[in-house]
Amino acid sequence: MAAGFINGGGGERKDYPGKMTWRMVITCIMAGCGGLIFGYDIGISGGVTSMAPFLQKFFPRVYHREELNSGGTNQYCKFDDTMLTLFTSSLYLAALVASVFASFITRKFGRKPSMVFGGLVFLAGAAVNGFAHNVAMLIIGRILLGVGIGFANQSAPVYLCEVAPAKHRGKLNMLFQLMITVGILAANLINFFSAKMSNGEGWRVSLGCAGIPALIFLIGSLCLPDTPNSLIERGRLPEGKEQLRKFVTDVLRNEAGWLTSRRDRVINPSTSSKEGSRIC
Repeated sequence: MAAGFINGGGGERKDYPGKMTWRMVITCIMAGCGGLIFGYDIGISGGVTSMAPFLQKFFPRVYHREELNSGGTNQYCKFDDTMLTLFTSSLYLAALVASVFASFITRKFGRKPSMVFGGLVFLAGAAVNGFAHNVAMLIIGRILLGVGIGFANQSAPVYLCEVAPAKHRGKLNMLFQLMITVGILAANLINFFSAKMSNGEGWRVSLGCAGIPALIFLIGSLCLPDTPNSLIERGRLPEGKEQLRKFVTDVLRNEAGWLTSRRDRVINPSTSSKEGSRIC
Protein backbone atom coordinates (compact mmCIF):
# COMPACT_ATOMS: atom_id res chain seq x y z
CA MET A 1 0.00 0.00 0.00
CA ALA A 2 1.35 3.39 -0.99
CA ALA A 3 2.00 5.88 1.74
CA GLY A 4 2.88 9.53 1.63
CA PHE A 5 4.16 12.10 4.03
CA ILE A 6 4.80 15.81 4.16
CA ASN A 7 8.39 16.85 4.54
CA GLY A 8 8.63 20.03 6.54
CA GLY A 9 12.21 20.57 5.39
CA GLY A 10 15.25 21.26 7.47
CA GLY A 11 15.85 24.75 6.15
CA GLU A 12 15.03 27.90 8.04
CA ARG A 13 11.87 29.74 7.11
CA LYS A 14 12.64 33.20 5.80
CA ASP A 15 11.33 35.85 8.13
CA TYR A 16 10.69 39.00 6.13
CA PRO A 17 11.45 42.18 8.06
CA GLY A 18 9.05 45.07 8.28
CA LYS A 19 6.37 45.70 10.86
CA MET A 20 3.01 47.39 10.43
CA THR A 21 2.90 51.12 11.15
CA TRP A 22 -0.05 53.47 11.39
CA ARG A 23 1.28 55.47 8.47
CA MET A 24 1.30 52.35 6.34
CA VAL A 25 -2.18 51.24 7.40
CA ILE A 26 -3.76 54.64 6.71
CA THR A 27 -1.97 54.86 3.37
CA CYS A 28 -3.26 51.44 2.33
CA ILE A 29 -6.82 52.23 3.46
CA MET A 30 -6.89 55.39 1.38
CA ALA A 31 -5.50 53.57 -1.64
CA GLY A 32 -7.98 50.75 -1.09
CA CYS A 33 -10.83 53.24 -1.52
CA GLY A 34 -10.25 52.79 -5.23
CA GLY A 35 -12.32 49.63 -4.85
CA LEU A 36 -15.06 51.67 -3.17
CA ILE A 37 -16.00 53.51 -6.38
CA PHE A 38 -16.04 50.27 -8.35
CA GLY A 39 -18.22 48.48 -5.82
CA TYR A 40 -20.62 51.42 -5.54
CA ASP A 41 -21.25 51.43 -9.26
CA ILE A 42 -21.77 47.67 -9.38
CA GLY A 43 -24.46 47.97 -6.73
CA ILE A 44 -26.14 51.16 -7.92
CA SER A 45 -26.88 50.48 -11.59
CA GLY A 46 -29.23 47.54 -11.05
CA GLY A 47 -31.29 49.40 -8.48
CA VAL A 48 -31.59 52.57 -10.56
CA THR A 49 -32.75 50.76 -13.70
CA SER A 50 -35.58 49.18 -11.69
CA MET A 51 -36.94 52.53 -10.44
CA ALA A 52 -40.17 53.45 -12.24
CA PRO A 53 -39.54 57.26 -12.32
CA PHE A 54 -36.12 56.68 -13.89
CA LEU A 55 -37.51 54.40 -16.60
CA GLN A 56 -40.48 56.69 -17.21
CA LYS A 57 -38.21 59.70 -17.80
CA PHE A 58 -35.42 58.16 -19.88
CA PHE A 59 -36.71 54.82 -21.17
CA PRO A 60 -40.50 55.12 -21.56
CA ARG A 61 -40.74 52.08 -23.83
CA VAL A 62 -39.27 49.88 -21.11
CA TYR A 63 -41.49 51.51 -18.53
CA HIS A 64 -44.71 50.91 -20.49
CA ARG A 65 -43.66 47.37 -21.31
CA GLU A 66 -43.09 46.67 -17.64
CA GLU A 67 -46.34 48.34 -16.59
CA LEU A 68 -48.40 46.50 -19.19
CA ASN A 69 -46.43 43.31 -18.56
CA SER A 70 -46.37 42.80 -22.33
CA GLY A 71 -43.17 40.82 -22.01
CA GLY A 72 -44.76 38.23 -19.78
CA THR A 73 -42.65 37.02 -16.90
CA ASN A 74 -39.44 37.07 -18.92
CA GLN A 75 -37.30 39.86 -17.48
CA TYR A 76 -35.13 39.92 -20.58
CA CYS A 77 -38.13 40.80 -22.75
CA LYS A 78 -39.14 43.60 -20.41
CA PHE A 79 -35.70 45.25 -20.44
CA ASP A 80 -34.85 44.45 -24.06
CA ASP A 81 -33.93 47.98 -25.12
CA THR A 82 -30.85 49.14 -27.02
CA MET A 83 -30.42 52.46 -25.22
CA LEU A 84 -30.89 50.91 -21.78
CA THR A 85 -28.29 48.29 -22.63
CA LEU A 86 -25.96 51.04 -23.84
CA PHE A 87 -26.50 52.91 -20.57
CA THR A 88 -25.47 49.93 -18.45
CA SER A 89 -22.66 48.58 -20.63
CA SER A 90 -20.99 51.87 -21.62
CA LEU A 91 -19.25 52.05 -18.25
CA TYR A 92 -17.61 48.65 -18.59
CA LEU A 93 -16.56 49.27 -22.18
CA ALA A 94 -15.03 52.61 -21.17
CA ALA A 95 -13.25 50.96 -18.23
CA LEU A 96 -11.83 48.29 -20.54
CA VAL A 97 -10.40 50.84 -22.97
CA ALA A 98 -9.20 53.19 -20.21
CA SER A 99 -7.32 50.42 -18.40
CA VAL A 100 -5.09 49.96 -21.46
CA PHE A 101 -4.02 53.62 -21.38
CA ALA A 102 -3.94 53.64 -17.58
CA SER A 103 -1.25 50.97 -17.64
CA PHE A 104 1.08 53.21 -19.63
CA ILE A 105 0.30 56.34 -17.60
CA THR A 106 0.73 54.49 -14.29
CA ARG A 107 4.16 53.28 -15.37
CA LYS A 108 5.29 56.52 -17.04
CA PHE A 109 4.02 59.15 -14.61
CA GLY A 110 3.55 57.21 -11.38
CA ARG A 111 0.80 55.53 -9.39
CA LYS A 112 -0.39 58.66 -7.62
CA PRO A 113 -1.21 60.75 -10.75
CA SER A 114 -3.14 57.83 -12.18
CA MET A 115 -5.18 57.48 -8.98
CA VAL A 116 -5.86 61.22 -8.82
CA PHE A 117 -7.00 61.28 -12.44
CA GLY A 118 -9.26 58.29 -11.90
CA GLY A 119 -10.92 59.87 -8.86
CA LEU A 120 -11.36 63.20 -10.64
CA VAL A 121 -12.96 61.70 -13.75
CA PHE A 122 -15.23 59.47 -11.66
CA LEU A 123 -16.36 62.52 -9.67
CA ALA A 124 -17.17 64.35 -12.91
CA GLY A 125 -19.15 61.36 -14.14
CA ALA A 126 -21.16 61.23 -10.92
CA ALA A 127 -22.03 64.93 -11.29
CA VAL A 128 -23.13 64.51 -14.90
CA ASN A 129 -25.33 61.53 -14.03
CA GLY A 130 -26.83 63.24 -11.00
CA PHE A 131 -27.91 66.27 -13.06
CA ALA A 132 -28.83 64.32 -16.22
CA HIS A 133 -31.81 65.51 -18.27
CA ASN A 134 -31.54 63.16 -21.23
CA VAL A 135 -30.11 59.80 -22.21
CA ALA A 136 -27.04 61.39 -23.81
CA MET A 137 -26.01 62.92 -20.48
CA LEU A 138 -26.52 59.56 -18.78
CA ILE A 139 -24.28 57.76 -21.26
CA ILE A 140 -21.59 60.48 -21.13
CA GLY A 141 -21.64 60.26 -17.35
CA ARG A 142 -21.34 56.48 -17.48
CA ILE A 143 -18.38 56.72 -19.83
CA LEU A 144 -16.65 59.11 -17.43
CA LEU A 145 -17.37 56.72 -14.57
CA GLY A 146 -15.86 53.89 -16.60
CA VAL A 147 -12.69 55.86 -17.33
CA GLY A 148 -12.33 56.61 -13.62
CA ILE A 149 -12.80 52.96 -12.70
CA GLY A 150 -10.30 51.86 -15.34
CA PHE A 151 -7.60 54.11 -13.90
CA ALA A 152 -8.41 53.34 -10.27
CA ASN A 153 -8.49 49.57 -10.81
CA GLN A 154 -5.17 49.75 -12.61
CA SER A 155 -3.23 51.89 -10.15
CA ALA A 156 -4.70 51.27 -6.67
CA PRO A 157 -3.83 47.52 -6.39
CA VAL A 158 -0.32 48.23 -7.70
CA TYR A 159 0.07 51.01 -5.13
CA LEU A 160 -1.02 48.69 -2.33
CA CYS A 161 1.40 45.96 -3.35
CA GLU A 162 4.34 48.33 -3.59
CA VAL A 163 3.73 50.08 -0.27
CA ALA A 164 2.92 47.05 1.89
CA PRO A 165 5.82 45.06 3.41
CA ALA A 166 6.20 41.51 2.15
CA LYS A 167 4.99 39.96 5.39
CA HIS A 168 1.69 41.89 5.33
CA ARG A 169 1.20 42.34 1.58
CA GLY A 170 -1.60 39.81 1.26
CA LYS A 171 -3.81 41.21 4.00
CA LEU A 172 -3.27 44.84 2.96
CA ASN A 173 -3.92 44.09 -0.69
CA MET A 174 -7.25 42.52 0.30
CA LEU A 175 -8.38 45.99 1.41
CA PHE A 176 -9.16 46.70 -2.23
CA GLN A 177 -11.50 43.69 -2.42
CA LEU A 178 -13.02 44.60 0.94
CA MET A 179 -13.78 48.13 -0.27
CA ILE A 180 -15.54 46.73 -3.33
CA THR A 181 -17.97 44.82 -1.11
CA VAL A 182 -18.43 47.87 1.14
CA GLY A 183 -19.29 49.92 -1.93
CA ILE A 184 -21.84 47.35 -3.09
CA LEU A 185 -23.46 47.31 0.35
CA ALA A 186 -23.60 51.12 0.51
CA ALA A 187 -25.11 51.33 -2.97
CA ASN A 188 -27.87 48.85 -2.14
CA LEU A 189 -28.74 50.67 1.07
CA ILE A 190 -28.94 53.99 -0.78
CA ASN A 191 -31.10 52.41 -3.49
CA PHE A 192 -33.43 51.00 -0.84
CA PHE A 193 -34.11 54.40 0.72
CA SER A 194 -33.98 56.55 -2.42
CA ALA A 195 -36.55 54.35 -4.19
CA LYS A 196 -39.08 55.39 -1.53
CA MET A 197 -38.73 59.13 -2.20
CA SER A 198 -42.13 60.58 -3.03
CA ASN A 199 -40.88 63.23 -5.47
CA GLY A 200 -39.62 60.63 -7.94
CA GLU A 201 -36.07 62.00 -7.86
CA GLY A 202 -34.54 59.12 -5.91
CA TRP A 203 -32.57 57.99 -8.92
CA ARG A 204 -30.71 61.33 -8.87
CA VAL A 205 -29.72 60.70 -5.28
CA SER A 206 -28.48 57.21 -6.09
CA LEU A 207 -26.45 58.30 -9.11
CA GLY A 208 -25.21 61.53 -7.51
CA CYS A 209 -24.05 59.84 -4.32
CA ALA A 210 -21.36 58.14 -6.41
CA GLY A 211 -19.49 61.40 -5.89
CA ILE A 212 -19.03 60.62 -2.19
CA PRO A 213 -16.68 57.62 -2.62
CA ALA A 214 -15.07 59.43 -5.55
CA LEU A 215 -14.34 62.43 -3.32
CA ILE A 216 -12.92 60.19 -0.60
CA PHE A 217 -10.66 58.46 -3.11
CA LEU A 218 -9.62 61.73 -4.74
CA ILE A 219 -8.70 63.49 -1.48
CA GLY A 220 -6.91 60.39 -0.25
CA SER A 221 -4.92 60.12 -3.48
CA LEU A 222 -3.89 63.77 -3.29
CA CYS A 223 -2.61 63.26 0.26
CA LEU A 224 -0.71 60.06 -0.51
CA PRO A 225 2.93 60.08 -1.63
CA ASP A 226 4.02 58.15 -4.67
CA THR A 227 5.53 54.72 -4.07
CA PRO A 228 9.30 54.23 -3.76
CA ASN A 229 9.18 51.69 -6.60
CA SER A 230 7.58 54.18 -8.96
CA LEU A 231 9.98 56.98 -8.06
CA ILE A 232 13.06 54.79 -8.52
CA GLU A 233 11.66 53.34 -11.74
CA ARG A 234 11.35 56.88 -13.14
CA GLY A 235 14.93 57.76 -12.18
CA ARG A 236 14.13 59.78 -9.05
CA LEU A 237 16.39 57.77 -6.78
CA PRO A 238 16.84 60.24 -3.86
CA GLU A 239 13.08 60.75 -3.52
CA GLY A 240 12.49 57.03 -3.76
CA LYS A 241 14.99 56.30 -1.00
CA GLU A 242 13.44 58.99 1.19
CA GLN A 243 9.95 57.52 0.77
CA LEU A 244 11.33 54.08 1.51
CA ARG A 245 12.77 55.34 4.79
CA LYS A 246 9.40 56.76 5.78
CA PHE A 247 7.48 53.60 4.98
CA VAL A 248 9.81 50.88 6.21
CA THR A 249 12.43 52.40 8.49
CA ASP A 250 12.78 49.17 10.43
CA VAL A 251 13.69 47.29 7.25
CA LEU A 252 16.47 49.73 6.54
CA ARG A 253 17.72 49.41 10.11
CA ASN A 254 17.85 45.64 9.79
CA GLU A 255 19.66 45.92 6.47
CA ALA A 256 22.08 48.47 7.94
CA GLY A 257 22.82 46.19 10.87
CA TRP A 258 23.39 43.24 8.57
CA LEU A 259 25.73 45.28 6.36
CA THR A 260 27.65 46.52 9.41
CA SER A 261 28.17 42.99 10.70
CA ARG A 262 29.33 41.85 7.25
CA ARG A 263 31.78 44.74 7.10
CA ASP A 264 33.17 43.89 10.54
CA ARG A 265 33.69 40.27 9.51
CA VAL A 266 35.56 41.32 6.39
CA ILE A 267 37.72 43.92 8.16
CA ASN A 268 38.46 41.86 11.29
CA PRO A 269 37.87 38.16 10.57
CA SER A 270 39.75 37.03 13.70
CA THR A 271 37.25 38.78 15.96
CA SER A 272 34.30 37.17 14.22
CA SER A 273 35.91 33.71 14.49
CA LYS A 274 36.49 34.19 18.24
CA GLU A 275 32.88 35.26 18.69
CA GLY A 276 31.82 32.17 16.77
CA SER A 277 33.91 29.89 18.98
CA ARG A 278 32.41 31.43 22.11
CA ILE A 279 28.91 30.82 20.76
CA CYS A 280 29.78 27.20 20.04
